[in-house]
Amino acid sequence: MEFSAQQIASYLHGEIVGDAQATVHTFAKIEEGVPGALTFLANPKYTPYLYETQASIVLVNKDFVPEHPVKPTLIKVDNAYDCLARLLTLYEQSKPKKTGIDPLAFIAPTARVGKDVWIAPFAYVGENAVVGDRTVVHPHATIGDGARVGEDCTLYAGVTIYHDCRVGNRCVLHAGSVVGADGFGFAPTPQGYEKIPQIGIAILEDDVEIGANTCVDRATMGATIVHRGVKLDNLVQIAHNDEIGSNTVMAAQVGVAGSTKVGEWCMFGGQVGIAGHIHIGDRVVFGAQSGVPSSVKSDQRLIGAPPMEEKPFFKSQAIFRKLPDMYFELNALRKELNELKKQLNK
Repeated sequence: MEFSAQQIASYLHGEIVGDAQATVHTFAKIEEGVPGALTFLANPKYTPYLYETQASIVLVNKDFVPEHPVKPTLIKVDNAYDCLARLLTLYEQSKPKKTGIDPLAFIAPTARVGKDVWIAPFAYVGENAVVGDRTVVHPHATIGDGARVGEDCTLYAGVTIYHDCRVGNRCVLHAGSVVGADGFGFAPTPQGYEKIPQIGIAILEDDVEIGANTCVDRATMGATIVHRGVKLDNLVQIAHNDEIGSNTVMAAQVGVAGSTKVGEWCMFGGQVGIAGHIHIGDRVVFGAQSGVPSSVKSDQRLIGAPPMEEKPFFKSQAIFRKLPDMYFELNALRKELNELKKQLNK
């Protein structure tokens, strides 16, 4: 499909600078722009590419003023990044969608499947499971007995939803992700570790997205809950009986130990580790590789292990790099001090 700058600007309520009849049929990064492509400029670091790109249309923020002549048509908007996301969503929604149940899929006789779904070959829907309207289930995805998946969801290849777990509406589960595997519960005995049955469930509320090979474990009792709007990157571990607050985001390889409550609108960088049985407040930001051993109050930006405020952390890191030199200097001063003591004692 092809769209003109005028059509795009009207949809985004933007201002055109250049040829209103310029057309695009694809998207590209600004440094890889080609004729017929739409791109965007939101990060000032990429500004030099604007004067070199071959893209036909570039979304920019309203306060952007070019320092040199620009070849592409510019569309000035309130937030270029957000507007690009809206266009990408529109583009994705315009793609033709498959519907129906492939003969090679298995649907249990007691399962309930909604309207306009697509269930691909080798997908499995268990006894008394529910699949909502317009949901897409890709090959080798498994929806266990008694599990429920809401409307307008996408389950990519190899997704596993264990028995009795629940997934809300408009959720996206990427390849290999697992909802409802047993929590890591074992009781030590003289003979070894005895498994503690995990009889709870896992719940994903509406508009949750979890990345490839991410795991949300079922609760020992009750429920592990991932609240509305949460976004989890690839390889994230949410342990049994955790509760993740609405609109919290976690980057790759974050691990949250069991029975921890995380507040709303938190942001965790890659490889953050959270101890179990603690509480993280709302709007807390942890920098990458932070290790969090105890509870944290709301509205803090922390980094490190144990975490501290950003400015002291970076000052500490600057000092840490100088520790070898400081160590040798300290030894030299100690020797000088000992020599002075000897002379004074004489």
